[in-house]
Amino acid sequence: MTAKIAYDEVEVGTELPAQTFPVTRATLVQYAGASGDFNPIHWNEKFAKEVGLPDVIAHGMFTMAEAIRVVTDWAGDPAAVVEYGVRFTKPVVVPNDDQGAVIEVSAKVAAKLDDGQVRVDLTATSAGQKVLGMSRAVVRLA
Repeated sequence: MTAKIAYDEVEVGTELPAQTFPVTRATLVQYAGASGDFNPIHWNEKFAKEVGLPDVIAHGMFTMAEAIRVVTDWAGDPAAVVEYGVRFTKPVVVPNDDQGAVIEVSAKVAAKLDDGQVRVDLTATSAGQKVLGMSRAVVRLA
């Protein structure tokens, strides 16, 4: 696969389609099984509160993975992402109810780089708080 977006068709400021990602306790259990990360802060409310958290929280790498989906869906090829990094600023708190939490992600092209690449800056929030800081991806376009 290659990116479906052409470098020449993109300008600085181009906004990528925003997405929302629901997160429930069931989602966290599934992710724990897939990743092997069974830290009890991600599934045991009593333990999470004992260590000072407000409730069970989503895995940081899960949050990071959900956010980059905005970029991979836009580019049309996950392999088009050549760099990706974030800082974890706030946890995604996932209550034990039918609603869970929602991660809201928006992104825009922040810079056109050499070699057909662009830098995309992402904003990820949950419950009105920014959960990822310095969230940036470098993407090689067609």
